[in-house]
Amino acid sequence: MSRKKLILISVVIIIAVLAGWRTYKKASTSGVNSTGRQSVPVAVETAPVQTRSIRNTGAFTGTLVARSRFIVAPKIAGRLEKLLLNIGDPVEEGQVVALLDDAEYQQQADQAQAELDVAKATLEESRITLEIAEREFERTVALRQKKIASESELDSAKAQYNNQEAKVKVAIAQVAQKNAALKAAQIRLSYARISVSWEDRNGFRVAGERFVDEGAMLAPNTPILSILDIGSITAVIHVIERDYSLIKKGKTATLTTDAFPGKHFTGEIVRIAPFLKETSRQARVEIEIPNPDGLLKPGMFIRAEIEFAKHENATVVPLSALTRRGGLQGVFIVEPQKKKAHFVPVTIGITDRDMAEVLDPSLSGEVVTLGHHLLEDGSAIVVAGKIKDEAGASSEIPEKNSGKPDLPAKQE
Repeated sequence: MSRKKLILISVVIIIAVLAGWRTYKKASTSGVNSTGRQSVPVAVETAPVQTRSIRNTGAFTGTLVARSRFIVAPKIAGRLEKLLLNIGDPVEEGQVVALLDDAEYQQQADQAQAELDVAKATLEESRITLEIAEREFERTVALRQKKIASESELDSAKAQYNNQEAKVKVAIAQVAQKNAALKAAQIRLSYARISVSWEDRNGFRVAGERFVDEGAMLAPNTPILSILDIGSITAVIHVIERDYSLIKKGKTATLTTDAFPGKHFTGEIVRIAPFLKETSRQARVEIEIPNPDGLLKPGMFIRAEIEFAKHENATVVPLSALTRRGGLQGVFIVEPQKKKAHFVPVTIGITDRDMAEVLDPSLSGEVVTLGHHLLEDGSAIVVAGKIKDEAGASSEIPEKNSGKPDLPAKQE
């Protein structure tokens, strides 16, 4: 091969190498990665890191029940003559709520009174006879001392006195017996007037439900009506094992019900079951709610919100900003100058609906809330709102630099 051809081939190779090097530099500066795919900035949405108070709350559902409920029933059998209450009527302590036909019990009381009078008369007669026997015994003793009365006469007088003394004791016992029988008859007669009573003088009680009508024949302990205390009502909720340790007596709960949209009621946790049911793995919790106006009724469905904890001046980020990389939970912090996002592992505290508390490290600026599933540490980003701004600005450029001469305004 000639020398000229060698020189020509060498020049061509050098030119090809230089062209390849320029192409490689251009590709590396224009964002072509090692896999041959172009590295395009990821469009994301962001939100600022905030400093504010945050609450850890639990939401539960439950049912309202009356603070106390009891059934009114007769202690004796009889015909229901009058029922003095209807459902919803207020009830006071000691109020008579129903009347039974008491003619038979009145007769029994009258008979017991008559038998008592007979027993008292018999007692009086026995006492008079005892006084006579006592005087006869004393006279016989005096005559015996004078050797006028015989020993047998003295023994007979003494026996008569003792006999009358025993009859007086029997008469006294009979009076007590007849008196007890009269009291029993009077008590049975009083049972014909059915009244209600309770120890607690507080509260607001109403008739809840009627079970019988007037004229019905009742046996003892037949339910007549129910009495409810709704001056203070109880909300019953059930909590799972995860929340059980967070529930404490005395904590405040805020309740709402569909019956009164937009109205909030405040209650206090008063009772916590000491066990969780095996079937549901839930524990019963009772919340007492003042109900002076009687708005809340037993059986209403309620929603309860209980505050477990509250932190002031906490660093919070949206829950949507949390993601995982390499088994670590963290957020992508936006670096606006370089238009990049860096992954920062974080330690999360309490959460409240759509916000989470960041305990460590200290954060500021903005975090990525949408699009972080496409990011890695140091990825290039463009904020969605800025894309629109840049697109709007670029759309104005061709109009200004279109190269067309300005046309004169049309004369009218």
